[in-house]
Amino acid sequence: MSEPLDLEEPDGIAIIGMSGRFPGAGNYREFWDNLVNCRESISFFSKEELSESGIDVSEIGPNHVAARSLLKDADHFDAAFFGFSARAAELMDPQHRLLHEVAYESLEDAGYAPDRMSGPVGVYAGSSPNTYYTECLLSNPACTQEFKGLAVQLGNGNDYLATRLSYALNLTGPSLTVQTACSTALVAVSQACQSLLLYQCDYALAGAVSIAFPQKQAHVHQEGGIYSADGHCRPFDANATGTVFADGLGVVTLKRLSDALRDGDSIRAVIKGFALNNDGGDKSGYTAPSVRGQAAAIEMAQAMAGIPPESITYIEAHGTATPLGDPIEIAALSEAFAKGTNKTGFCRIGSVKGNVGHLDIAAGMAGLIKASLCLSQKGIPQSLHFKKANPRIDFEASPFKVADQYTEWTTTGGYPRRAGVSAFGIGGTNVHVVLEEAPDRTRGKEDSRPRILLLSARSPLAVHRATVRLKEHLERNQELRLDDVAFTLQVGRQRFKYSRTFQCKSIQDAISQLGAASEDRPAIRERIGGNPSIVFMFPGQGAQQVGMGRELYETRSLFREIVNECAAILQPKLNLDLREVLFPTPDKQNWAEDLIGQTWITQPALFVIEYATAKLMMSLGLRPNAMIGHSVGEYVAACLSGVFSLQNGLRLIAERGRLIQEMPKGTMLAVRLAEQRVRELIGSELSVAAVNAAELCVVSGPDDEIEALEQRLTADGTEVRKLRTSHAFHSVMMESAANRFRE
Repeated sequence: MSEPLDLEEPDGIAIIGMSGRFPGAGNYREFWDNLVNCRESISFFSKEELSESGIDVSEIGPNHVAARSLLKDADHFDAAFFGFSARAAELMDPQHRLLHEVAYESLEDAGYAPDRMSGPVGVYAGSSPNTYYTECLLSNPACTQEFKGLAVQLGNGNDYLATRLSYALNLTGPSLTVQTACSTALVAVSQACQSLLLYQCDYALAGAVSIAFPQKQAHVHQEGGIYSADGHCRPFDANATGTVFADGLGVVTLKRLSDALRDGDSIRAVIKGFALNNDGGDKSGYTAPSVRGQAAAIEMAQAMAGIPPESITYIEAHGTATPLGDPIEIAALSEAFAKGTNKTGFCRIGSVKGNVGHLDIAAGMAGLIKASLCLSQKGIPQSLHFKKANPRIDFEASPFKVADQYTEWTTTGGYPRRAGVSAFGIGGTNVHVVLEEAPDRTRGKEDSRPRILLLSARSPLAVHRATVRLKEHLERNQELRLDDVAFTLQVGRQRFKYSRTFQCKSIQDAISQLGAASEDRPAIRERIGGNPSIVFMFPGQGAQQVGMGRELYETRSLFREIVNECAAILQPKLNLDLREVLFPTPDKQNWAEDLIGQTWITQPALFVIEYATAKLMMSLGLRPNAMIGHSVGEYVAACLSGVFSLQNGLRLIAERGRLIQEMPKGTMLAVRLAEQRVRELIGSELSVAAVNAAELCVVSGPDDEIEALEQRLTADGTEVRKLRTSHAFHSVMMESAANRFRE
């Protein structure tokens, strides 16, 4: 029997990523801008527009209201990105299609790529009834013969919404479609949180989508019914006559808070508590709301959060603006809050439906994303269209006051900012979520090292567009840390066939380079085949210099640990601390410059820096398929390959350097001539030390002989260069040292 798991109880669920498309907003940033600026995104249609949508306008009567909130580009989809053919995408419910895109965007917003996530990812999602199938596909004779196929069923059935997404993104956690009418989105969030708390997954996507076809249509208003009389939604207002339905969708990426803090994730908000229940039969009718049922769900969520009601200072309400629904909701909230406080007027309340209408299945997701943005932006937008309270709502005696203008959200009573979000579905499934602002995390000062920004996409055009979007994002968010941006682009993004890179010193430098690239379109690289083979090539003597590796030593703990270990091993053999030579203090700079050129120090120094650099690169995933080295570099390659241990490698290289140091001084000269010609020019005192190319050799020997050869060749116009070495390596002058080393 295995030992029981010792699981740390996470203090909440972190929302680490969000994405959404709402009426009038292609993303949550535009959504927030619309909320702050009190923009209503409900559209009104003429009879001509309705007719073009296929509506029989002859049936339009005086009670018909031609108003709805539309989702732009609801028929668009990047099919190839997700591996669908154009025909397969055409036969798929757009709700399925767009959920794929928004779920992927939510993962990207969290800083994760689906193929690079370290644990199982759950998917919890719901959608509205599929009107695309009935209104669009069935009316197309060219498609009717294909309707019997399984592919059409899989692309249009609600049962396959979540599992199809899990398949497309290779997500291996629980995958469930959720359906509870208007509360679906928040129920999906609650189920995802539960799965995370039970350790059934390490990440979870929770979302919902609602798109109806045709998009342009009219509803029928009935006195006391759910639909608005004039096409506007006025939550809690005396003139409220009902709601207006809308298209939209949203997905959040969730993670246990303890894990998110450990991994340095960007946290939008924290879910402290959640609860769901059903009204049962104790109400006037199946579709009617229940004060008792709603209040019980709110109380349970607050109890799970373990916080006093008075610490919650904003409620994003279900707020449908129906004559029956709004008063019942405020009564339920008041009953729940009364269990913990008798204070009044301390909690603002609002409903996003005044701006965008009722997103049906996805309504709770619009509310959750709005409340999360309120917390992160520390502000509460105005609840649109509220002028005078519904006379059936006694706000004066309640804890609530409607947010009638944008308000900077300040903290009170020593509590962090906290909010509640409600969603209530026809049929009685109630859900409430308690949110808290993300915890403060202090960050160290960012160093000035350049960073590599990597952009990758499936086509050169997509890479170019990504370049433009990144520039615009950095211009809007110049407070970002460059190392965070670089890390997310390299680690939190999927790698595709085409890419481009930028080496940047600051956010401003990145904006400048990205802007230039947006106009000039510099080289975009194409990756061919799988991962490229990597060869590590290690140089020999002559590459040394004081300060080599200093920045890595100061900024990379693994590199520093390896150098420290090597220096400790070498200390008794060299009778000094090699780090004092490699990274000298200013008063020892000249001393270090002199020592670094002496072979007994040069060779161990090169070995240590090359070995530590290779180990650092290997820790970052750069695993060599082969290694090659010259002189000292051969020993590094051999040590990394397991020919001998690090301790033995350092002992060998220290002894090698000591023996060579005892040999007479000599010089090495690079000569740009063919080997045969060089041999004709040198005498017996000189040796051809290396043949590096067809017309590039190195000659090695005594100082005076090399000096004479250099003068003759220079006079003939031959290009030569002395190497930075202390001895005539690879020449007959090394034979004595070689014999002793061999022994």
